[in-house]
Order: sequence, then C-alpha cells, then structure tokens
Amino acid sequence: MQIEQYKNALQEKHNELSLRVEALEKNLKESHSTDSFEQAQERENDEVQEALLRESHQELGLIKQALKRIDNGQYGICTDCGEDINPQRLDAYPEAEKCINCAS
Repeated sequence: MQIEQYKNALQEKHNELSLRVEALEKNLKESHSTDSFEQAQERENDEVQEALLRESHQELGLIKQALKRIDNGQYGICTDCGEDINPQRLDAYPEAEKCINCAS
C-alpha cells in the first residue's frame, strides 16, 4: 500500500470510531429504568459500554498519532529502533508505531 492509501484507511477508521464513540456516549447518558432488576442489567451494560468507550478512545489516539507521523514523514518507521516497519504489518495494523520486534 502507498502512504496515501494508509492515510485513507486511517481516516476511514477514525471516522468509524468517532461514530462509535458518539453512539456509546449517547447510550451512557440515557436514564435507567425504575425497575431494580432492569436497572441492574442496564448498569452491567453501562460497564461494558464504558470499557468499549475507553478502548475506542485509545484506538482513536493511536490513529491520530499515525496520521501525524504521515504528515511529518515518519510513518512506517519504528519509533523505538528507527527501522522500517514491515509493510505487511502496516497493512494489517496501519496505526502501528513499532516494528514487530520492538512491539514484542
């Protein structure tokens, strides 16, 4: 893949995650049932949604960092050792900031 293709893939992923974050935040703001049994289930769902929200925010951060590396010409270069990141790794995980050796 070319840098522009990685950038497009990252931007698309960013847009999808942003929509997910919006939906999760909206769901978490909804009021709970007055029935205690239903309320217990809703609170369990809230915990799952909060975990998904944290995970989505972390992934958005990684994507934003990858887009910055593209803009400053450092994309595809390991942030630890300075070696090139294998294109197959970037194809599978375009927000990768480390080569497979440094990520292990």
